[in-house]
Amino acid sequence: MRGRRGRAAATAAALVGVLALAGCGGADESSSPSSGAGDEGVPSPSGETDPSPYPTQATPSPTDGDRAGEPGEGAQDLAEQAEGLAEETRIAPRSGNVLGSDISWPQCPVGMGIPEKRTLGMPGPLPEAEYVIVGLTNGPGFTPNPCLADQVAQTRRSGKLISAYSVASYPDAAQLEEHADDGPYDGSTPAGALRNTGYQQALYNVASMEATGFETPFVWIDVEPVPDFEWSADPAANAEVVRGIARGYTDSGYGIGVYSTPALWAGVVGDLELGIPEWRAAGQTSAAEALSRCGDDWVIQGGEAVMGQWVEASRDQNLTCDGAARDLDLYFHQY
Repeated sequence: MRGRRGRAAATAAALVGVLALAGCGGADESSSPSSGAGDEGVPSPSGETDPSPYPTQATPSPTDGDRAGEPGEGAQDLAEQAEGLAEETRIAPRSGNVLGSDISWPQCPVGMGIPEKRTLGMPGPLPEAEYVIVGLTNGPGFTPNPCLADQVAQTRRSGKLISAYSVASYPDAAQLEEHADDGPYDGSTPAGALRNTGYQQALYNVASMEATGFETPFVWIDVEPVPDFEWSADPAANAEVVRGIARGYTDSGYGIGVYSTPALWAGVVGDLELGIPEWRAAGQTSAAEALSRCGDDWVIQGGEAVMGQWVEASRDQNLTCDGAARDLDLYFHQY
């Protein structure tokens, strides 16, 4: 397993007992249909009766101006990472546009999770999907996907490749007070406090992965509006949170990319550019439209396109962009 911060391991151990009790029961509260982007654009089940393949076991969780270690400067070179991981995981390169899926709390059995994001029992990946990207959160940061352990175990049993994504969100006052000084930045400044709190969002998710045996070389950071957990009205402040999240993962040894659309990204973080790989959403459209998002007209923050996503038959589906299938070791783990 790749090196991780000891702090994340300690957090995982401390949270196992508490979070193993989370998400057991509660009323079903359906989310309204949206574009299909990430957790927050959950499509309507549309009367589909395909049951969730996942059982009901809850998941055991988990200086202002300082630019050293920022993504794009201190992160591992992706080509070197691919070379090292290829020998370790031996994922055979593919050709063409490889089909996969992404799942998270909406695919957990009905009635689990936090009150604002009750799980929906939506259908899991298609049998022909070759990879699964599993969400780490139950919507906002500092809330674990309530059936993460089961989704990881199911993906492992299926033999599909696995990767991770996490929804980024703006901290509330209590989270900001708790974590303002807890990280690599100067927490006495507003920017440093926001970055440190984002940093701890990432470490919280790292702890969840460690507690559930979730192996991945890569985490996608989902940046979009989060209903019921709104971003601030200041894109510059929101960008500081995302910077902290990005560094939390890279400091923990993970490669990172972003999931969004150009409009959603700009609406949340303005003109922030990290220059990292991109997973681009097309909403409830088609495979052809998802592949079109691989083009230069859909650049989000200056990174290369890796996947396009669309929603069809109540499933989030994905295709790798041209050429990306050669480097699956960068983004996925094979158990």
